[in-house]
Amino acid sequence: MAQIAAETTAPASEDKASPYAWYVLSLLVVVYILNFIDRQVLTILSEDLKRDLNITDSDFGFLYGTAFGVFYSLFGIPLGKLADSWHRVRLLTTGLAVWSVMTTLSGFSKNFVQLSAARVGVGVGEATAGPCAYSLISDYFPQRNRATALAIYSAGLYLGGGLSLFIGGAIVENWNAAYAPGTAPMGLAGWQAAFLAVGIPGLLLAAWVATLREPLRGQADGIATTTSPTPFRDFVNELLTVIPPFTFIGAFLRGGKAFAINLVAALFIGGSAFAMMRFTGDTLQWGAIGIGVYAVFSWASALRERDYPAFHLIWGTPAFLCVAIGYGLISFQAYAVSAFAPAYVIRTFGVPASEAGFLIGGTGAAGGAIGVIAGGWLADRLRRSNPAGRVLVVLLGLLGPILPFVISFTTDSVWLFYVLHLPMTALASAALGAAAACVVGLVLPRMRGMATATFFIATTLVGLSLGPYLAGKVSHLSGDLGTGLLSVLAVVPISLTCLLYAYRAVPRAEATLLERARAAGEPG
Repeated sequence: MAQIAAETTAPASEDKASPYAWYVLSLLVVVYILNFIDRQVLTILSEDLKRDLNITDSDFGFLYGTAFGVFYSLFGIPLGKLADSWHRVRLLTTGLAVWSVMTTLSGFSKNFVQLSAARVGVGVGEATAGPCAYSLISDYFPQRNRATALAIYSAGLYLGGGLSLFIGGAIVENWNAAYAPGTAPMGLAGWQAAFLAVGIPGLLLAAWVATLREPLRGQADGIATTTSPTPFRDFVNELLTVIPPFTFIGAFLRGGKAFAINLVAALFIGGSAFAMMRFTGDTLQWGAIGIGVYAVFSWASALRERDYPAFHLIWGTPAFLCVAIGYGLISFQAYAVSAFAPAYVIRTFGVPASEAGFLIGGTGAAGGAIGVIAGGWLADRLRRSNPAGRVLVVLLGLLGPILPFVISFTTDSVWLFYVLHLPMTALASAALGAAAACVVGLVLPRMRGMATATFFIATTLVGLSLGPYLAGKVSHLSGDLGTGLLSVLAVVPISLTCLLYAYRAVPRAEATLLERARAAGEPG
């Protein structure tokens, strides 16, 4: 187990980041851009996918959200552990290569099942990116401007999402115009060519990432941190606490009581998932969600016994959980919009995919990048005078987009939709850097990978896996995609409650971090 060193280096909270730190951040932004190009290109291809693979809006919600999000969340846990104890640059390089290969394989999919399997692979590979990048940035940048650095990194999300729509829309339209069905190279449809075009460059980028230097863990906080001498054994042990059915073995080895609790939880979660399958008719969706929820429960239970200080600072800290859930429900809405906005414009206003991709992608990229960077800067500024200042920015990201969101999906003007997409995206994206800085500031340096993985459980298992699915399901049942998208506003009161609690709880949780860690058994 890593320790809080008895003698630490001088705190670096007042230091400036080095030029090399900014170089690292710039390359990580490029990686994140590609991350979201590979993840989001699916959205501009939705109408072609629905036609060629014979799928519904709720099927597409599963394909975009759940197939990716559940496995992204689950593998993020053991990969977060590995990021906390192994060479983060090597791990990120490997993950980048994996998700690029799986994106490329998406282009050879012939049916819904094959594309779903490829999306699972993309999710597993991309699960390395967040824990590695957040941990690296936290070691290269001091506390005083960490939210700004994380916000700049997070801008890659919106730049990548915007570029994916532009690139995907242009490729699919030009490819389909150039080739009649059955005459294209290798018989590929336009949507398949788009996957190949965005997947292959990732292999070249992986070689560049491999050249980065690994920083001293904890250096920016003046907390010299040792790591486990057996990172891969720890990774395998962590994996066995997450992936069913090995979770039963792990619980059995921890004792009869642990096994009984795990079994009861499995039966309850499985029964609930089965009931949702019967109620909705969506077996894959709720089967995947059930596996995800049970796996997270198993992991958290094992973490409580194996590393109680980490469990206490993550799962046992209401401030941490409320920030994670509060932001996760913001992403619930944001991912629904990302999944279906291009399809909504194409169906409602009859515009071509290239126009929708260019204008939605352009306004989304600009608004998202501006919002997340400005939100990170504002979060750091507010924190200097208010210990809960970052939570205020997360609240802005929840409440600010509501009015433009409602107008966008009820207006009869496509140009008003395009105009409003920029401020809507900018306001929603302002929360990300602030929320990320909050959660990494509530744990010790050695726990940042696990904390990031837990944060991403909220953004993916809750936000990505359920937001697009709900919008697609309501659209399928009502016959109106606009109604489906507006339905996601139902989570606003829950998110607001969590964030108001976090506003009161975060300052004390930050101030008592070391005290609570030691009380929970952390050496040092």
